[in-house]
Amino acid sequence: MENTVTVTSTDRFTATVLGLPRIGPRRELKRAVESYWAGRIDAAELDRVGRRLRVESLTAAQSAGLDSVPVGTFSLYDQMLDTAVLLGALPPRVADIADPLDRYFAAARGAEGIEPLEMTKWFDTNYHYLVPEIGPDTRFALDPAGPLRQLREALDLGIAARPVVIGPLTFLALAKGVDGVNPADRLPELIPLYRELLTRFAEAGATWVQFDEPALVRDLDATELAAARTTYTELSAAYRRPNLLVATYFGTPGPALGALAATAVDGIALDLCSGTTVSEIAELPALADKLVVAGVVDGRNIWRTDLAAAVPELDALRKTVGRPAVSTSCSLLHVPYSLAAEPDLDPVLRSWLAFGAEKIAEVRILARAVESGAEAVAAELAQARSAIESRRRDPRLHNRSVRARLAEVDGGHRAPAQRRRELQREHLRLPLLPTTTIGSYPQTSDIRAARAALRAGSITPTQYRERMRAEIADVVALQEELGLDVLVHGEPERNDMVQYFAEQLDGFAATRNGWVQSYGTRCVRPPILYGDVVRTAPMTVEWITYAQSLTDKPVKGMLTGPVTILAWSFVRDDQPLADTARQVALAIRDETVDLEAAGIRIVQVDEPALRELLPLRRADQQGYLEWAVAAFRLATSGVRDDTQIHTHLCYSEFGDIIGAIAALDADVTSVEAARSHMEILDDLTAAGYALGIGPGVYDIHSPRVPSVSEIENALREAMKAVPAERLWVNPDCGLKTRDRAEVTAALRNMVTAARSVR
Repeated sequence: MENTVTVTSTDRFTATVLGLPRIGPRRELKRAVESYWAGRIDAAELDRVGRRLRVESLTAAQSAGLDSVPVGTFSLYDQMLDTAVLLGALPPRVADIADPLDRYFAAARGAEGIEPLEMTKWFDTNYHYLVPEIGPDTRFALDPAGPLRQLREALDLGIAARPVVIGPLTFLALAKGVDGVNPADRLPELIPLYRELLTRFAEAGATWVQFDEPALVRDLDATELAAARTTYTELSAAYRRPNLLVATYFGTPGPALGALAATAVDGIALDLCSGTTVSEIAELPALADKLVVAGVVDGRNIWRTDLAAAVPELDALRKTVGRPAVSTSCSLLHVPYSLAAEPDLDPVLRSWLAFGAEKIAEVRILARAVESGAEAVAAELAQARSAIESRRRDPRLHNRSVRARLAEVDGGHRAPAQRRRELQREHLRLPLLPTTTIGSYPQTSDIRAARAALRAGSITPTQYRERMRAEIADVVALQEELGLDVLVHGEPERNDMVQYFAEQLDGFAATRNGWVQSYGTRCVRPPILYGDVVRTAPMTVEWITYAQSLTDKPVKGMLTGPVTILAWSFVRDDQPLADTARQVALAIRDETVDLEAAGIRIVQVDEPALRELLPLRRADQQGYLEWAVAAFRLATSGVRDDTQIHTHLCYSEFGDIIGAIAALDADVTSVEAARSHMEILDDLTAAGYALGIGPGVYDIHSPRVPSVSEIENALREAMKAVPAERLWVNPDCGLKTRDRAEVTAALRNMVTAARSVR
């Protein structure tokens, strides 16, 4: 009996997406989760909010014409964390927390005496996932209650539901081994659990199940390719299972596509927006017997699909694999819900865009073209063609002045680091182990209320400015009282570290409700970079110089770097990314020069997204790093050698870009290090890094306040790799999301620890 495979249905679907957003169009989930943390609502109310959002999202997708709707992509915090729960792989340190929901959130964000899981970027996107830990004591055990509940909810509503689960290869590839464990070695333990899960889904009524395997688009060695083939050979042989769809995205699976095609999986989802080609598919005759889910609608960016170009691509694909299903390239997690919530957008720009709801409509249009021919959707194709032509001709996309400046500017050269260090030491006269923070301070309810009042017109710009100056004065006074050595102005005027600048640069547009999830309850509104970028006036000088006027200690100018502005925006796709980066870098360069002229002697240009945009394939990485580093150096090389340039990088795995970090040539680099226990310092030392370094001594994404001894230990650990003369003391990241009491207590302990070690 165990050798007999019973597939519940052979029905093929025609139109789908690989995942749905979950935060709610007005960030309802964010507010509910944070209310639960604060004790304002109970678990039952949180559950009601989640169920309502799921039902609304699923029914809207089915009503829009999808005949297979993904379920299980909803999460209270993170889908990798959900998978750890599914597989019984939460870390042992949370095991004694009796309540399952509190145990879940303790793993996500920590609790008193409990460190959270590490957090890092989901491939090359701006979404962060929690890193599962696999140690010698990890004992996998299936707990499918959550996914089965979401499936039953959908089926009870008559929705053609397709459960979505992160696949075993990706789960282990992204997990962290503890105490010498290689997560990949544990694959044989997971395969039986995934087989059991397939059977449980079949018993619950699922006809298709989607296992997400984006890890297959990376460079894989022979062992990894063999593991992929073995895994899906065994899973497709599961007793009584639904049809099995393996989803790859963010690139082409390359050789892994052949490995999957050689198995008995029933469908493969491919990202045709990020590298996979019809010719690759045509080279594998085995795919003719499978459902190919063609990701021809970009799930990561917000530009309207060129439907007229997609139809011939789908026609060519149909000649190879029969009738393909049409899909987005990846989950819609990465784009806002709908353009319907954006009445303020310029109508011409709006016509160029497609958010989540509009992308679902595009999927359905293309599915109709596959089913009935292009003539059936001629009007829709003509409308899309007109919008794309309008965008191509728009003069805002080609500013002759900025292009001429870029052709002439000589950027990227400062004096050698040692000479700069001598000049800066003499000029700044900072103590050993100088203490500072990364930039932002808590965005209090008063700050948010003032910003809302300005938008509503109930206070004037002058009144808003005075309120922000009061906040700055308060933050400067707090830092003086705590004894920090290098101060910041706290950034109260900034709604977001990218949007703030985008709203002051030509070539960008901001949304009102274009929220996407960055991690957990952290949501951002990425601006839309649609044209050539020009700085028309100083953006930060007034705020920074006001803060400097309040203290004799140095105040850092705070800017966002060109790569991060690109990474955290929806960026134009009509020219090379490197060209757009240079335009943004030129604008930031002008700002650094103006800050220096105003008397600011330390300028921090943050690049937390430097690792994020690193291409997944090694062959493409060097080219990216070269233009990314060049953009940073263009942005920072207009100042004198006695002006100290800082940068900040956070929540990424930096091993692949250690050389690039050094090549940035920033005088001081602050990095996330608390959750990863200073591991990056050994990598930097091995690479010969000889500039200033500020490894984060405590994790700001957790509500817990670190003790003095804990920070002292972190500093002593750091000094094993970096001499004290080059070491700075700072938190992991900005303090925007924390409350004032936590920040005050944590920074007081940090300053005390630094003085003790000093």
